[in-house]
Amino acid sequence: MSDYVLSIQDLSVTFALHDTEVQAVREMNFDLRAGETLAVVGESGSGKSQAFLGIMGLLAKNGRATGKAMLGDVNLLGMAPSRLDAYRGKDIAMIFQDPMTSLNPSLKIKTQLSEVLVKHRGFDTRKAEMTTIEMLERVGIPEPAKRANAYPHEMSGGMRQRVMIAMALLCQPKILIADEPTTALDVTVQAQMLDLFKTLTEDFGTSLVMITHDLGVVAGVADRMMVMYGGRAVEKGKVDDLFYDPRHPYTLGLLHSTPHIAHRAARLDPIQGLPPSLEHLPKGCSFNPRCAFCFDRCLEERPPLTPVGGEREKACFFEGPLQSKKVA
Repeated sequence: MSDYVLSIQDLSVTFALHDTEVQAVREMNFDLRAGETLAVVGESGSGKSQAFLGIMGLLAKNGRATGKAMLGDVNLLGMAPSRLDAYRGKDIAMIFQDPMTSLNPSLKIKTQLSEVLVKHRGFDTRKAEMTTIEMLERVGIPEPAKRANAYPHEMSGGMRQRVMIAMALLCQPKILIADEPTTALDVTVQAQMLDLFKTLTEDFGTSLVMITHDLGVVAGVADRMMVMYGGRAVEKGKVDDLFYDPRHPYTLGLLHSTPHIAHRAARLDPIQGLPPSLEHLPKGCSFNPRCAFCFDRCLEERPPLTPVGGEREKACFFEGPLQSKKVA
């Protein structure tokens, strides 16, 4: 029996725009193991969020997702919303960057969280409210009974994010997708959130997908990492392998763009240029206009994602040591 809780096969996300179509995600493939944390990283516009909104059936009206998203033996893609509701929240849950866009400002916290338990687990209102208070305490909210009677605007950003984590975990889902969950928080609260994710996923055995552009977040939480650029995965592997021995120039560029406490005096080496427009991707490798390792083949052919030993994959024709050159 497979230990994968989610298997994504040839996932593509397309949006209809006027007289044309734009592919935001192209041919994504990955497997998520039970209890592991997968980080999905890349610059804004790389397709990270749209891929998982497609899996959750939450795309805009002009978007569609194709391929397969196998939750056990159930394919979530193409499923009618009424059927999908039976799995969303119960088996697979998602939290977003700004909890104020997800919480109803006119309802108390306990009302919103209790609704999840009534719908998915059949609890009566009293039992649902008691369980809600217990979960709020578990995610580190002080005076949980008092906070449960508060409205979202009466809580800080960090507290609201804890509420969203509590809501997502109430039904003990197999998979939790967190889309930039720490971006709007200050550094101290970010660290608390990451510790909380690590503790709760260990306690509940939940698999976590962390969507982020912050490699500092990845280092402390994730087991494996998938790097996306121009709507495609360009490198995959264990976090330590990609951090200490990146095989794709884009991964190397992201690492060089990240501040390091051991080199505080060193100047950052950001990737030059801008991410490509998904409407007008360059011919060949999408990264070639920004890549210092580019050669003739990169301008004509798009490199496929291929195994490079162990659990690692990369989409790059360059085979030499990356550290010997400067990216862009």
